[in-house]
Amino acid sequence: MSNYHSAKSFFFKRKKKKAIPRKKNKFAIYNYYLIGIMTIPVFSVGLFNWLIDPQDIFKSPNYWKINHEKINKDNNDRLFKAVDIIRLQPENIIMGSSRTKQGIDPESSALGKEQNFYNLAINGPNFYEARRYIEHAIHNQPELKEIILGVDFFMFNQDLENQPTFNSSRLEKNHLIFDDAVKNLFSLDVVNNSLETIKASQNSPDTVDDDYGDDGFMPNRNFNNGQTIWRFNQSIKLYFSLHSNYQFSESYWNDFKQIVQLCRENNIELKVFLSPAHATQWESIYTTKRWDVFEQWKRELVKIIPVWDFSGYNSITTEPIAKYMDNYVDSSHYTPEIGNLILQRMLDKQTDEIPQDFGTIINQENIEQHLANIKSDRQKWLKNNPEEVDLVRKFYAEINQDRNE
Repeated sequence: MSNYHSAKSFFFKRKKKKAIPRKKNKFAIYNYYLIGIMTIPVFSVGLFNWLIDPQDIFKSPNYWKINHEKINKDNNDRLFKAVDIIRLQPENIIMGSSRTKQGIDPESSALGKEQNFYNLAINGPNFYEARRYIEHAIHNQPELKEIILGVDFFMFNQDLENQPTFNSSRLEKNHLIFDDAVKNLFSLDVVNNSLETIKASQNSPDTVDDDYGDDGFMPNRNFNNGQTIWRFNQSIKLYFSLHSNYQFSESYWNDFKQIVQLCRENNIELKVFLSPAHATQWESIYTTKRWDVFEQWKRELVKIIPVWDFSGYNSITTEPIAKYMDNYVDSSHYTPEIGNLILQRMLDKQTDEIPQDFGTIINQENIEQHLANIKSDRQKWLKNNPEEVDLVRKFYAEINQDRNE
C-alpha cells in the first residue's frame, strides 16, 4: 500500500514540475523577441542621429560630403552653445543677440591670439535668456575673465518672450541633460534634420569649412549673393511685426543689472556695446513713435555702466542700401569686418580703418550731448536719403493695414 502511495505521489510531483515552467518559458521567449524587434529600429534611429549629429552636440566625427554641413545648427544655438560651454569652458565670452553672433569674431586680431574667446550670442534673446547663459558660463568656468556684451534695444521689450528653443533646465549643468540627449537621439524630427544634413553636405561647395560655428561665431556665409535689398525689406518688416508696441520690461532691466553685479562679484571684466544696426533700423524706431523711449533706454544704461555706442547715424550705419553692400547683411546685421572695427575701437586698437565718427563711449556726463548729436546726424540723413525714409514708412503703413484688416 505504501508503495502505491509513493508512486502516486511521485507521479503528481513530476506532473507539476513539467506543466508550469513550460508556459513561463514560452511567454518569456515571446517577450524577448518582442523587445528585440522593438529595440532594433529604436537603436538604429539613435545610432543614425548620433553619427550624423545635425545639431553638433555629440561631437561625432565629421565626414566630408556626409555630415559636415550642419544646416540646422544655427537655429538650435540655445542647445549646442549650452553644450559647448560645458565642453570648452572658455575663459572669455562674447554675448548678445544674432547681431553679435554673426558679427563679432572670437578669432579677431583685435582680441589677440592668446585669448580664449567663445561667441555665446544667440538668436533673438531677451535679457533673461542672456543672463541665464552668462550664469551657465560662470558655472562651468569659475575663472571667467572677460565678457564682451552686445546690447540691443529690442532685448528689453516686455513683449519679447523666451524663444521656444530656450530650456532653463539645461543651464548651469555640467553635462548634457537627459531630455536633450533622448530627444536628439530618438526624435523623428531629428531624423529629418539628419537627412537634411546629409543632403546639404552632398550639395555644398568644396570651399565650405567643416568647422563653422565651432567657436560660436556664425556669420552669414551668403550675404554677398545679390539679395541684400530683399533681406533689408524683410528685416524692416520683421521689426515692425515684433516691436511696434515696444514697452520696457522692468524684469529685463533687473536681469541686465544682475549681469553687471555678477561680473563685479566675480571680478569679471565687462565691456558693453550697442550694436551698429543700419540707419533704417533707427528710423523704424522713430516711425513707431518710440524714439523718446530709445533715448531713455540709453540714459538708463549709463546709470548702470559706461557703454560703447556704435548706433546712430555715422559713416558705417548710413551706407546706402544696394544689391551688394560692404557693411550689412540686412538692416539689423552687420558684417564681421564691421565687428572687427567695433573690437578695435573698444580695445583701443586704433587704426586708420576706423571712421572717426564710429563709436563713442557714453556715460552720465556726456549722454545728453551725445543724444543731441545723434538727432542732428539724423536730420542730415533724412535730407540725403529720402528714398530710404520712404521705404521705412511704406512698410510701417503696410504692417498697420494688415493688422487692421
